[in-house]
Amino acid sequence: MFEKADRLKRLPPYLFKEIDRKKSEMRAKGVDIIDLGIGDPDLPTPAHIIEAVQEAASDPSNHRYPSYSGMHEFRTAVAQWYKTRFGVDLAPEKEVLALIGSKEGIAHLPLAFINPGDVALVPTPGYPVYHTATLFAGGEPYYMPLHKENGFLPDLKAIPESVVHRARVMFINYPNNPTAAVAEVSFFERVIDFARRHRILVCHDAAYSEVAYDGFKPPSFLQAPGAKDVGLEFHSLSKTYNMTGWRVGFAVGNSEAIEGLGAIKSNVDSGVFQAVQIAAIKALRHDQSSVRDTNHVYQQRRDLMVKGLREAGFDLETPKASFYLWIRVPKGHTSTQIATKLLEQGVVVTPGNGFGEPGEGYFRIALTQGKARLEEALRRIKKVAL
Repeated sequence: MFEKADRLKRLPPYLFKEIDRKKSEMRAKGVDIIDLGIGDPDLPTPAHIIEAVQEAASDPSNHRYPSYSGMHEFRTAVAQWYKTRFGVDLAPEKEVLALIGSKEGIAHLPLAFINPGDVALVPTPGYPVYHTATLFAGGEPYYMPLHKENGFLPDLKAIPESVVHRARVMFINYPNNPTAAVAEVSFFERVIDFARRHRILVCHDAAYSEVAYDGFKPPSFLQAPGAKDVGLEFHSLSKTYNMTGWRVGFAVGNSEAIEGLGAIKSNVDSGVFQAVQIAAIKALRHDQSSVRDTNHVYQQRRDLMVKGLREAGFDLETPKASFYLWIRVPKGHTSTQIATKLLEQGVVVTPGNGFGEPGEGYFRIALTQGKARLEEALRRIKKVAL
């Protein structure tokens, strides 16, 4: 009855929505599902954060419209956290913007800086929102392949000059989803030099910077000299504090980019519920022992699954960060075939080709189930004939 807009017709089915559909089909058949597909932490939000939102939600002054840009106290807490964690100085009023989760900010950013026909440089395999946000803005994604041989970093020299000339935005993401690869400051320095020469806005998705192991501390893009001249960084409390459902994050960096993104947001949303911002302030300013405890749990799960998957004949690296495992598909199988075989055993994984063509040959596992369920998942995985 109603004709959908062309922008919707251009979109592939959203990867995780399709996975949800397949899970529902299997559950309807009575299959016990162990979901290792979507990166949604199973661990609870720390108690001190819950207490903060409960108190704030009882205050009627927080029931009204919040500030579009975020409470001053929230933006100050973000700036203080960045200074403590990364040694980066931020001006709260001009270089920090509250988001309804980092996904929302990433999705809106191209509307501020991409005109129809402009190019966004998008990593592949990568988070699908970089691609879809570009299409919604009328832009054209140019895919930067991420290959193991290059540490799953994009090869900037391989981008054709004709594409670079039209590029307005570049998305990067480390620690990386889905590959779990990490980047050093030296890589960010190369990106900054490239962006400065070609007047490209860099958007670094740092949602997994606090999920790391063995003493490794992922750097911020903003730690690289000149980063604030050419880009901004998206961050979220979702993975750091197990707050995926709370929908609160922030963008930091270049003041012009922050202003542009803020202008879009002020026209399409009304900000983050103040009680949630107050809880986020508590999370950022409180001691970070809950983060260390969470990472300890994920590290135990990582070690369990890496060992078990290798015993089952799979090839994978031990990740330094994120709660993902990026696993090679055995010879003779495609990503979809192995994901289907595992689903038949009641184990949901994400086929690598769902993140882009270079993801073919891999599948992703999220470490977001408890030890007992992971052990059961390994037993089922070992039943799959390879």
